[in-house]
Amino acid sequence: MAHANPLAEAAPTDSEDLELALLAQSGRKEALEALVVRHQRWLYNIALRMVCHPHDAEDATQEILVKAITHLSTFRGESLFRTWLYRIAVNHLLNFKRSRGRERWSFEEYGRELDDTPDAELPDPTAVSADVRLYVHEARIGCTSGMLLCLDDEQRLVYVFGAIFGVSDRLGAELLDISRDSFRQKLSRARRDLRSFMDDKCGLVKTSNPCRCAKKTRGFIKAGYLDPRTLLFARDRLVRVRDVAQSRSDEIDAMDAAYAEIHRDHPFPQSPDFLASLRAVIEQSDFPATFKA
Repeated sequence: MAHANPLAEAAPTDSEDLELALLAQSGRKEALEALVVRHQRWLYNIALRMVCHPHDAEDATQEILVKAITHLSTFRGESLFRTWLYRIAVNHLLNFKRSRGRERWSFEEYGRELDDTPDAELPDPTAVSADVRLYVHEARIGCTSGMLLCLDDEQRLVYVFGAIFGVSDRLGAELLDISRDSFRQKLSRARRDLRSFMDDKCGLVKTSNPCRCAKKTRGFIKAGYLDPRTLLFARDRLVRVRDVAQSRSDEIDAMDAAYAEIHRDHPFPQSPDFLASLRAVIEQSDFPATFKA
């Protein structure tokens, strides 16, 4: 159950979600807890790609779950539960204010920041300790995650759903409450903008570009973008996005697929256990009155 994909075209847990939601509305606290456990990791990973910093993603996920718990009575079963829940997440993330770093960069600003970060040679990562390889990996994930912040909020969310997590235009349009044609157009623009930037700056796909993660790592450390004592991204490599998100590479051209694969190679980290902190909400004395329809 931990890796079941609620964003699949036909999620295998849809009927179970509905049963749990109805039980939770009748006052069954264990059913509500099961829904939290079932969806918290995916909500956290969507939030992480929207806000970049794990601590902001934790705050956003907790707030989404609190909204879902306290508004469960509004779920009428007229749509799938996952549609109802992830629409709450979409609306919250489109209005979420990050507490760390900038809300958004322009691609021009981000490019200048990369250009101004001095190159510095590192030892051959194949011949040094695992720590150095982790630092380079942290720099790569942090830099490519930061690129997403150059998209506006809606573009970024469309790209996260469509390109990274492989959501269909039908489901993506349903989650964002827009037309399928609009979802496809927004996804195409997001891909175009990222591709244009990465074609010019990033050496991960276009090897003729000068920017190399290993050469920027020391500069990122010196500038404070990377803290060797507290790695934010390179801690969990057991599961990657591509392991849990369906692939749609047959529907996009090879270059777009290559750039999206950079983000699909990012970790799909286990989320914090939000259940413990949410139990105060779940255990409130008027639980049945709050959750019954």
